Parts: sequence; structure tokens; C-alpha cells
Amino acid sequence: MPSPSMHSSEDLADDQIIAEINITPLTDVFLVLLIIFMVTTSVISSQGKTVDLPEAAVADTTPSGVTVTVTERGEIEVDGRVVSNEQLSAVLKERLDQAREKLVILRGDRKVLLGTAVNILDVAQQAGARGIALATKPTSGS
Repeated sequence: MPSPSMHSSEDLADDQIIAEINITPLTDVFLVLLIIFMVTTSVISSQGKTVDLPEAAVADTTPSGVTVTVTERGEIEVDGRVVSNEQLSAVLKERLDQAREKLVILRGDRKVLLGTAVNILDVAQQAGARGIALATKPTSGS
């Protein structure tokens, strides 16, 4: 019979505590948070600036393409990215090269001057746009 002071190697192995951290629940939480942030950022970015679009009787469908937004203060955005007048041509060319449809949709506030809109459409055509559309909202009476 072994004495109490003598321990075999098997007894020592049984007495040791092996601690492991299970990161599966932590990973699940991180993935859920990632999905939530991805969804909320896409919703927030798609809202964009508030632009008071002009009304038109035929404003049912909006074609897909590169969207250029001009705010009341004259800020220009290409697909939600604020650009300066100097950057407009290069950014439009880059976005049109990536776009499946080579169409530029101009979302201009009703207070935007016609000269600004014409300048943007001219730059879009020089950047390679094959079509141009003006975004409107349905009339209040319909």
C-alpha cells in the first residue's frame, strides 16, 4: 500500500485542473453585432441627404445607375460620396466604369440652378455616361 506522501504520476494528472475558454458564444455575439452594424450602415447611407425633388406626373420607377445628388447648398454627391467640382469627372468616370448600366441619375433639389445641373450632366457625358435620367417625385395630387 503506498504511503500518503507518495503520489504516482497518474494521481497528479487527475488532480490538475485544465481550464479552457470556450469562445464559440463570444464569436456568435460578434457575428450578430457585425450583421446588425452592416444592415444599419447600409440603411443610413442609402438615406443620403434630404433633397426636395421636383414633382412630375410620371415618377413611378427609378432606373438603376450612378446617382449624382445636388443639395440645396450646392454640395455634390456621387452614390453617397461627397465630391468637389474638381473631383466630379474622375469619380464619375470611375463609378461608370464599375456600373453595369452606364446611366447617370441626377437628383437635384428644386432650388438648384439649371446651370449647375447642365454642368453635371455635361461632365457625366464626358465621363462615359450613355444615358441621363432626372429623379423626380410624384405630384401631390396623385
